[in-house]
Amino acid sequence: QAHMVESGGGLGQTGGSLSLACTPSGPSFVIYANDVMGWFRQAPGKEREFVAGITWRNNKKYYSDSVKGRFTISRVAAENAVYLEMNDLKAEDTGIYYCARNSDAYTWRDVSKYAGWGQGTQVTVYS
Repeated sequence: QAHMVESGGGLGQTGGSLSLACTPSGPSFVIYANDVMGWFRQAPGKEREFVAGITWRNNKKYYSDSVKGRFTISRVAAENAVYLEMNDLKAEDTGIYYCARNSDAYTWRDVSKYAGWGQGTQVTVYS
């Protein structure tokens, strides 16, 4: 089944930066104009939480309060790619990061509305 593939995770020092990328697993994964693409993360023992989202049609961006001002989501429509630039990293940013697609842009925060989850990419922030 088609899904998104996340990459770019790794070790990051507190206060440092990391960049993540998310691309479709194959040409069968289509991102439509009314979709919103979201980044989520899951820390050990915690539920998956919304991090950032971007609407495909008009590039509107959403952020959780915990990352606002530090993370930037972007997209390259021609590549069906979504990126997450993470700056000023904090220990609480540690987790597995996932991206997925939601066909309802109005429910951009609702993890249950997303599909096409990949395996995720691990981000570990150390001091």
